Amino acid sequence: MAALLAVAGLLVLAALNTSEAANSPESAAQHHTDAAVGRRPTPRKGIHKIRHVVIIMQENRSFDNYFGTYRGADGIPGLAGHRGKVPCIPDPHEHCVRLWHDRHDLNQGGLYSYPNVRPEIDGGKMDGFIREQEKIFPKIGHDDVAGYHTGKDIPNYWAYAHDFVLQDRMFEPVKSWSLPSHLYLVSLWSAYCTRHDDPMSCRNAPAHPAQPPGGPHPSPKRPDYAWTDLTYLLHQHHVSWRYYIFKGIEPECESDTRASCAPVTQGPRTNPIWNPLFYFDTVRNDHQLRDIQSLNGFFAAARRGRLPAVSWIVPSSVVSEHPHTALVSRGQTYVTGLINTIMESRDWNSTAIFLTWDDWGGFYDNVVPPHIDRDGYGLRVPGLVISPYAKRGYIDSQTLSFDAYAKFIEADFLGNATLNPKTDGRPDPRPDVRENARQLGRLAKDFDFSHGPRKPVLLPVHPRTDLIGPR
Repeated sequence: MAALLAVAGLLVLAALNTSEAANSPESAAQHHTDAAVGRRPTPRKGIHKIRHVVIIMQENRSFDNYFGTYRGADGIPGLAGHRGKVPCIPDPHEHCVRLWHDRHDLNQGGLYSYPNVRPEIDGGKMDGFIREQEKIFPKIGHDDVAGYHTGKDIPNYWAYAHDFVLQDRMFEPVKSWSLPSHLYLVSLWSAYCTRHDDPMSCRNAPAHPAQPPGGPHPSPKRPDYAWTDLTYLLHQHHVSWRYYIFKGIEPECESDTRASCAPVTQGPRTNPIWNPLFYFDTVRNDHQLRDIQSLNGFFAAARRGRLPAVSWIVPSSVVSEHPHTALVSRGQTYVTGLINTIMESRDWNSTAIFLTWDDWGGFYDNVVPPHIDRDGYGLRVPGLVISPYAKRGYIDSQTLSFDAYAKFIEADFLGNATLNPKTDGRPDPRPDVRENARQLGRLAKDFDFSHGPRKPVLLPVHPRTDLIGPR
């Protein structure tokens, strides 16, 4: 309970501290021509009713780990009305372990790096999760990669699915771990570059983009991401953006001059691998480092009804839901606080919240990822759409990935300009333009813009739950 209260305290303190965002410049494009003198605003139609996109990224959960027993979704066979027998996952130390309801607040998880994907998928059998887990956790007494949570464990997440949109075919964009996944979130690629400011020096790197091929891990030098990211197009089109983090990156910057950077050594931190924009040449060259802000800036902007057009929000480790280190309940409390803050803002009526988890964390999932290219897709992760225009109780079974977020942002704010090296002015050798894939679904199908905005659905930050303490 003390830990949960501490998380709530963080949210309250962040909401009260408005000093950082008070002086941050707002893009003139945020309101476009709505404030034109002497003219009434032109009514917005369709997707353009969304003036604020907020992407909340959490850590390391498969779809089946959180929503495998959600009725109507493509979940665990043999459970919640799904056809088939409950899977029994092979275990090197016994015949197999049948999937089981794991009520524990702290989970162990398994292996989830690039080399682990193929043996876990095992030619489509989806049965290698325990074998991989036990490479680092040899017979720990509970194979929780075969465990799943229910709506009684994570009631707020299931409430959002019931009241808004649950995506049951959202796949991690790359068959790899957190850093490549976060790079795909903001740039649709994961690469290693040998020359500063030279996108053509970048080479495909789905496993370790921050180090040379065959080099040590972690990298002995600071990464340099020279290819083009989405903020480059946002800046060109005068569309405001922010990347909100917990204080604690090394170094901490809230302006565009390196001299103003200073390390922060106290308080909750955002893991540097969850903040890749800091190392993109485009962000520095466009003098946009000031748009990487602490979470305090998010609360201040929401309170004033001045959210930017595009926001990414990444957690600190303690509220990330990352297995082995973070409680599920803390993450749910933190995410609920973020969503409640948006719902209580006057920006709610024009906002779309996309909530997802960056990779599968080694947990079981029953769906074989579709092939899009040599790097993806990765395994299935939960995805939720929360908006006053989101369809109520809708299960979206389109094939989706984080590429769909960029496609939605481009359609809404950029006139469909895309991260395409043939057209964006910064050629790079990325293997493909993911957004052009025919199998990629459209997030616009998750909305119904034919009616006015729905009222908020405020949830308790400390809901009643069946979760039990760590082992």
